[in-house]
Amino acid sequence: MKRIFFLALLFLICVPIGYYLMNPKKEKPLPIINPIDVNEEMVDPELLRLGFGHHVGKFSFQNQDGAWISDKNMKGKIAVVEYFFTTCKSICPIMNRQMQRVNDAFQQNKNVQIFSFTVDPETDSVAQMKKYASEHAYTPGKWHFLTGEKADLYALARKSFFVLKPAEAQNLGDAGSDFIHTNNFVLIDPQLRIRGYYDGTSQKEVNQLISDIKRLQSE
Repeated sequence: MKRIFFLALLFLICVPIGYYLMNPKKEKPLPIINPIDVNEEMVDPELLRLGFGHHVGKFSFQNQDGAWISDKNMKGKIAVVEYFFTTCKSICPIMNRQMQRVNDAFQQNKNVQIFSFTVDPETDSVAQMKKYASEHAYTPGKWHFLTGEKADLYALARKSFFVLKPAEAQNLGDAGSDFIHTNNFVLIDPQLRIRGYYDGTSQKEVNQLISDIKRLQSE
């Protein structure tokens, strides 16, 4: 009788364990981030009423090769976005060393794109961006260093990516002033939705970004 009881108990213990091992728990999908999910201070008032259903808006800027790059180049791809400027001596060099890792990790994958927007277009001409891109071993056709009208660049940061506060978005001063730039990398999915924010100065968080890009590829 004891033997039967022991075997029954063993069965009750082993079956759930076996089921778990054969059917590991799936990871939760990455969040879809909307205006309601971020600090209100980062969101343009026009978008606060939207709450859900946010997508990156239309844009068109020149990259380091003089090509016009728009939201159409982002749609259907997995994209990583940052804001920086080429003469930055603080966080930007760290961020773009980390962004090189993203570039290298997906160098052969055309469906992963990087968009680096300047906050200092007065200095960051197409030629300046080309020099900077070359110094960071960019992959042509994958990593775009984008420049254009400052007001448009800042509006996109505020209305599409939620990386600037109101005072920062209105900081359209002279080229000699302090420029606003964020350490955030933003992950965008093929439907132009925000799926994550990562500290671009942190190797650990960029490791997570690379992992999350691979997760998005399997969605």
